[in-house]
Amino acid sequence: MRDSGPLPIDEALPDLRAALGQRGMAVLQAPPGAGKTTRVPLDLLASGLVQGRILMLEPRRLAARASAERMAETLGEAIGQTVGYRIRGESKVTAATRIEVVTEGILTRMLQSDPELSGIGAVIFDEFHERSLNADLGLALCLEVRSALRPDLALLVMSATLDADPVARLMGDAPTVTSAGRAYPVETRWLPRPVDASMRFEGAVTGLILQALAETTEGGLLVFLPGEGEIRRVDAALAGRLPQGVVTRQLFGAMDFAAQRAALAPVAGRKIVLATSIAETSLTLPDIRVVVDAGRARRARFDAASGMSRLVTERVTRAEAEQRRGRAGRVATGTCYRMWTKGEEGGLAPHPPAEIEAADLTALALELALWGSADLPFLTPPHPGVLAEARALLTGLGALDEAGRITAHGRQLAALPLHPRLAHMLAVAGPAAAPLAALLAERDPLRGAPPDLMLRLKAIDRPPPEAHRPTIERIRDEARRLAKAAGPARADLSAGQMAALAYPDRIGLRRKGDAPRWVLSGGKGAAMAAGTPLAAARLIVATDLDGDQREATVRQAVAITEAELRALFSDRIHWHDLCEWSRREGRVLARRQERFGALVLDDRPWPDAPPEATARAALDGLRQIGLPFTPAARRLRARIELARGGGADWPDCRDEALFASLEDWLLPHLKAPRTEADLRALDLTEPLRARLTWEQTQTLDQLAPSHFETPLGRRVPIDYDGDAPAIEVRLQEMFGLARHPTVGANRLPLRITLLSPGQRPVQVTMDLPGFWANSYADVRKDMRGQYPRHPWPEDPTRAEPTLRAKPRGT
Repeated sequence: MRDSGPLPIDEALPDLRAALGQRGMAVLQAPPGAGKTTRVPLDLLASGLVQGRILMLEPRRLAARASAERMAETLGEAIGQTVGYRIRGESKVTAATRIEVVTEGILTRMLQSDPELSGIGAVIFDEFHERSLNADLGLALCLEVRSALRPDLALLVMSATLDADPVARLMGDAPTVTSAGRAYPVETRWLPRPVDASMRFEGAVTGLILQALAETTEGGLLVFLPGEGEIRRVDAALAGRLPQGVVTRQLFGAMDFAAQRAALAPVAGRKIVLATSIAETSLTLPDIRVVVDAGRARRARFDAASGMSRLVTERVTRAEAEQRRGRAGRVATGTCYRMWTKGEEGGLAPHPPAEIEAADLTALALELALWGSADLPFLTPPHPGVLAEARALLTGLGALDEAGRITAHGRQLAALPLHPRLAHMLAVAGPAAAPLAALLAERDPLRGAPPDLMLRLKAIDRPPPEAHRPTIERIRDEARRLAKAAGPARADLSAGQMAALAYPDRIGLRRKGDAPRWVLSGGKGAAMAAGTPLAAARLIVATDLDGDQREATVRQAVAITEAELRALFSDRIHWHDLCEWSRREGRVLARRQERFGALVLDDRPWPDAPPEATARAALDGLRQIGLPFTPAARRLRARIELARGGGADWPDCRDEALFASLEDWLLPHLKAPRTEADLRALDLTEPLRARLTWEQTQTLDQLAPSHFETPLGRRVPIDYDGDAPAIEVRLQEMFGLARHPTVGANRLPLRITLLSPGQRPVQVTMDLPGFWANSYADVRKDMRGQYPRHPWPEDPTRAEPTLRAKPRGT
């Protein structure tokens, strides 16, 4: 074994061996630069503690390959002997391999095919702080396997920045071993003031890089940027501004391995590596002494309601910033430049969200169904609602049955190295779909081109000058692998039909109007820039959308004809009878529609819609315009409410209760009204009265009569709309009445508006005897002058009620 010199992790190795020997599980906390990735597996192998192969998981292909090569170099061997690796599409493993470095999805496939992990003695989860979905699933599966099948299986979780306590508790209070800090100190330099909001992001980064280059004299610079686009723009901005002997290198996940190796390799002068978060962990860049952190990270956010993921650029978290800072101290004393002020650092979130909290869970739901249980010990359990949406999609793809159990088709999809959508497309369409599946699984090889997917399919065979050649090559390689994995074709399908198999919820039907806008079969909306070749297409399949929840922008799509759609989904296209209230037209519309999901392929009138359907639609109209109370209906409702206030079991006639029970009390009385005018002409008196029992109807007339009978026997309607029941009556008509009239079980006094002979109010009272005794004398004095021919007795309580005037001359 070649001695690579002491590393901080070395002091922690004895405690780690002891923990694993006693408990079989452990959590290792080791800051960046401690050497855990390459030292720990070799130490476990040399100690003889592990019987069988050691499996180490890495979150990225580049890290898996680089760490395996580094360990093999330490042993003085070629890769594939004692140490090997397996990543998607490439394997360097032999029968002699004892340490196998794999990407995280490989472990899931191994567990699903062999739950006992035969021949594996230990599983190491490296860089677990990244909390990838596959790492969370892999740990949950391994914990269940260890509990039920393999108590001898050693499990080790290694992390640089993760809070170890929750993981240790999940692992049955496994011991935690902590390594010393990084090998060399790193000086942190913040901005003196926040970045000017008017300055472009790339310009600010370029300025900070040039400052770091001028203020430091040794070693390379590692610059953290959110994505490939920013990397290319900053690289272009640096062109012509760097001192002689300083070179730039790009490093991001979509590059081929040769280009990634070039970024890692030392150079004669100084080097600036412009990298995404791929460089945060596991990779050793031997000549890096300076880190420039632009303070941004790109993450995928999934919206279960729309079924779409979108990349968002967010502020870096404190854990990520610390991880990045550590890259400057791996080989020597270093410096970290942060593109934010020290004061702004307090506003950073402590950790990035676990992928299981923000990702599409369709693949996870399929893996859980294949495993046969969703009750696994997850560090962060998946959100039940998002998981339910994922299962609904899988059911639509035929991967799950109605009971949520995996089908034979679902097992076929799980075996393919693709998202279940694309796996379904490949399984149904066969090898012909392999180029499209590889294309949709990759980044766009024609950035900035119109959204027509056919341009990209043609570019795989004949790349135009603007095509991104490394991406094209990856698509070609992956298409060849997928074609071998695909079974025989079950149908001869067009590109549009193949895309529709993968995205049955994103088939778009063009809306009316000139703008290129579509309604998608899943119910969402989508739009495209005008003037593109697809802008006039009636039907499209949107394979890539920006995830906007109101109306997503189509980034990639392919046209499909209605005949192709009908041939593919004949079992999902059905006629629906639709009777609904149109707010815009103010009437009931009865239509027969042929639908695929939310798409209306055919729409025609439904002239013989049954009256009940029309009446139900009319109820929605009433909910919008309100209940049309006539004066009589309003009085009846108020009387019932007054009676209900007495405590008996009377129907609730308040607005909210009436609207909540329209189908019960009003629907039987509707005679198929169709227009707003019909609804406003409704008389609700009888439907309200029908809510009362016979006994309540009789009692209502006693407790809350509709009329007051005056001493002359005339019936005056009682108004129940105000805060007290009220009547208006001529003053002389109340002569002789010495007791104030009341209504209701609580004997509420009527509010009486007494009128002059000219029907003008002269007094309002709720105490008629008090009025006679006190105010009447003053009223009598005024009224005798205005109406001398009408009787105005001194004692109204003994006078005869009348509506007549005195004869002339008397």
